[in-house]
Amino acid sequence: MRRLLFLLLMMAMAASHGAEKRRYPLDPPEVVKINERVYALLGPLELPTRFNQGYMVNSTAIIGDKGVILIDTGFSDEIGEHLKRAVAQITPKPVTHVINTHHHGDHVLGNIAFKGATIISSEQCKKLVEETGPEWIALLEDTNLRKFPNTKTVSATVTYARETRTEVVIDGVRLVLWVPKGSHTPGDMMVYLPDEQVLVSGDILVRHITPNFQDAIVKDWVETLSQVVALDPKTIVPGHGLLMTSADAAAMQQRMAALYAGVEAGYKKGLTDSEIRKTLDLEEWGKMHFFPDLMGLNINHTYLEVEQVHF
Repeated sequence: MRRLLFLLLMMAMAASHGAEKRRYPLDPPEVVKINERVYALLGPLELPTRFNQGYMVNSTAIIGDKGVILIDTGFSDEIGEHLKRAVAQITPKPVTHVINTHHHGDHVLGNIAFKGATIISSEQCKKLVEETGPEWIALLEDTNLRKFPNTKTVSATVTYARETRTEVVIDGVRLVLWVPKGSHTPGDMMVYLPDEQVLVSGDILVRHITPNFQDAIVKDWVETLSQVVALDPKTIVPGHGLLMTSADAAAMQQRMAALYAGVEAGYKKGLTDSEIRKTLDLEEWGKMHFFPDLMGLNINHTYLEVEQVHF
């Protein structure tokens, strides 16, 4: 009996070891042609797991005169290569420029797959990529139960300062590189194509999911969303989820503003964050993906921000 139990244990350990090494196939992005120049590459609407290998981000391919500008590159070198192949199905032109909307690993760790490309971000994003890159790689490996030896941190070579909107022409494409006050993170950058009226927002805007407040400055995020609504883009490529309109942005701005105001009002009454949660109208939030996973943390983060403002 002891021998049988030992054999069963060894078999279980071997099966577990095999599961750790298994690589699940990456889902292809949903390619949405916005116009002849701009293509959204929409990733799965999921949290990172070993089954999706951390692929859940939206990317955007902008076709220039001689090359492609790719916005956000995924969570690993493998996802970066996956996106490179998706771009090759759209155009034979190479990716010559990469723009990172913020420092979170699911948006930047694929940079390594685009050797020779010019990488662009905000100044703060570059700093945060360099500081937190190893933590994001560790999270990727913990989630996937395997190592990613070829995933390395690669930060921007061209950066833009906070609270600027800079019009540039890259490979014949007119872009506005918009670095707002820190919103979803301290180092966000959005990309606006004025000729196409397309805004690529990163995680400042998301659709049908609960946004992640982990590194957010919520009050400034609400103001940034107001500025997006005033810009009135025709099409928005969010960081996660389906394409959005200005009306969708306005709805998100209203939800975020109401949440912040509700937490602030509760704080001023002397309530704790758990007591405040019972006073908030979360009906619309409750319809979104990942609500149980993130909403409690989001309210707590907002409470701490409000407390700091009024301390």
